[in-house]
Amino acid sequence: MTAPDWREAIAELARTERLLIALDFDGTLAPLGDDPMAVRALPETAEAVGRLAELPDTVVAFVSGRQLTDLRVIGAHSDDSSVWLAGSHGAEFWRPAAVAAGFEPEEVAMADVVQEAAAADALVADAERLVDDIEGAWIERKAYGFALHTRLAAPADASRAGSLVDVLVAERAPDWRRRTGKNVIEYAWRHEGKDSAIARLRAETGATAVLFAGDDVTDEDALRSLAPHDLGVRVGDGETAARVRVADPLELAELLTALADARAS
Repeated sequence: MTAPDWREAIAELARTERLLIALDFDGTLAPLGDDPMAVRALPETAEAVGRLAELPDTVVAFVSGRQLTDLRVIGAHSDDSSVWLAGSHGAEFWRPAAVAAGFEPEEVAMADVVQEAAAADALVADAERLVDDIEGAWIERKAYGFALHTRLAAPADASRAGSLVDVLVAERAPDWRRRTGKNVIEYAWRHEGKDSAIARLRAETGATAVLFAGDDVTDEDALRSLAPHDLGVRVGDGETAARVRVADPLELAELLTALADARAS
């Protein structure tokens, strides 16, 4: 759908009994930036998200590949926020205090976590050494693995860095999950995806319909998982399973504002 056409879809979605609005962050609520921790939501998207989060029977969630601690920083997310969080592609969850008490603590096999974390530390250190002399390429340590960033690298250097790290992970951790994005390759020993994050959020919030918006390859897992009565939104170019496409985060802010208006009325 083009910009004028999504208004009809928004009007229909706004009538659902309990609505879940799940949003990727980087490239969706905020433009992509060279410094990942300096990224912030556009004022227009932040305002629309705030309005939606205050509406009855309306749940807002950020669903991101960022680890939870970083997502809370860039999302200006406080302990009293009503916005749910799914970080590390759904491997980490944060629930608002008002609902968190209703969920049992999750059991974690700590021995497995410690073993995987130790192996991951050694692997990440070796990946850092591999790309240390490649200008513009750097490794971001994450909760369940790491990411290779090449946004600032020349194309040939980016390709070389990716090849070196791919070989390393294939040899040392062949069962890790590999994800590609815009100038980034992520490697993780947890295999959750944004599709499983949406399914979990839908179940826990009791949503009768879902809007999910994202801009990258990793968001397509979630977009493909949506039901016919849900609404997927692709931000920017690229092949997509979404029913709706918007040009950029600013147009997404327009869509979210229109949804808040329709839902409030």
